Amino acid sequence: MPERHALLSPSRAHRWLECTPSVRLEEMFPDKTSEYAEEGTVAHKVAEIAALSATEQISEHGYNDLLSMLKKNKWYTPDMLEDCTAYAELIRDKWLALKEKTGDATVMIEAEIGFEKWVPEGFGTADCLILADGFMEVIDFKYGKGKRVDAFENPQMRIYTLGAYETYGLVYDVEHITMTIFQPRISNGVTSDEISIDELLTWGETYVKPRAKLAFEGKGDFKPSAETCKFCKAKASCKARAEENLKAFDEGPDVFLLSPEEAGKLLERASDIEAWLKDLENYVQSSLLSGAKVPGWKIVEGRSNRAFSDPDKVVETLLERGIPEACIYKPRELITLTQMEKDFGKKAVAEMLGGLIVKPAGAPKLAPESDKRPEYTPTDEIIKKFEEE
Repeated sequence: MPERHALLSPSRAHRWLECTPSVRLEEMFPDKTSEYAEEGTVAHKVAEIAALSATEQISEHGYNDLLSMLKKNKWYTPDMLEDCTAYAELIRDKWLALKEKTGDATVMIEAEIGFEKWVPEGFGTADCLILADGFMEVIDFKYGKGKRVDAFENPQMRIYTLGAYETYGLVYDVEHITMTIFQPRISNGVTSDEISIDELLTWGETYVKPRAKLAFEGKGDFKPSAETCKFCKAKASCKARAEENLKAFDEGPDVFLLSPEEAGKLLERASDIEAWLKDLENYVQSSLLSGAKVPGWKIVEGRSNRAFSDPDKVVETLLERGIPEACIYKPRELITLTQMEKDFGKKAVAEMLGGLIVKPAGAPKLAPESDKRPEYTPTDEIIKKFEEE
């Protein structure tokens, strides 16, 4: 997997297309990694070799050798292999179906593409391209489980597709384009979208190209939002984000009381405001820990719980004093369903215990109107119980 990264990468397109100055602002901050990113990197490597094996581009022996090395990584799990194998099977099935339809088809795993025509110094790596005369499908593997990523009008997928079309489209005389996202740890995690060549190229010329130019030059207007700020390196100290969140508290018609409508608008912003406050807290704390002075704040020792320095010695001592084991250890407790799936694999648990797994109805919960779940109509009994809590 290539290690070099473009300034205006497709994976960050949702940010630099909207908040164009943010890319250059981020250059002031060091690169950081996270456990999620490290896990995702390993998952992509497993997915890559699984796809190469499924499409007959590496031998079984080569696959096993590469997999044995990846199994040594702390982030590798049997579930990861199961998810990556499902991704590889999706690619294989699509490749074979297109091969049967057109007589021949090419599948490319981790294909380097360029889109400099629309984005300065623009290049990237597509997880998978499937090409045949007249057809092209771009497939992206996502291992995140916090938020569902849909292929519909997805800017990252469209930029990958621009690059794939620019690099290979004319060779294969592409007329039909499909974009697919495979996200195994999300319910209904396989989504697809189609776009015509004309629409794709028009989007690239009229929308991407001018915004990419602004972003590359560090120009344009800041557009803070929950989506654009989430992974921005400048999110804690960005003044535009602070000003945007503070706007939510501007005075309304009544200077003393909030109306239900005003409360509702604040709740719409609550998750981003909460995230912003947490980012501010981390920013101030890290500044203090690095030796800086922040008026009004200091670092103190947090609460801690007492613990045994030597648990084995504790057991030995208690048993010597005649205290039975039943009084020392907790009673046996069934591990959680999530832990079982992690230990034994989702498919195995479903096969063995599928008939014993139930999902009780959830308690009433406030949600925005945009939520895809159907509106809940509570009974009088549930309302009464909810109000008593």
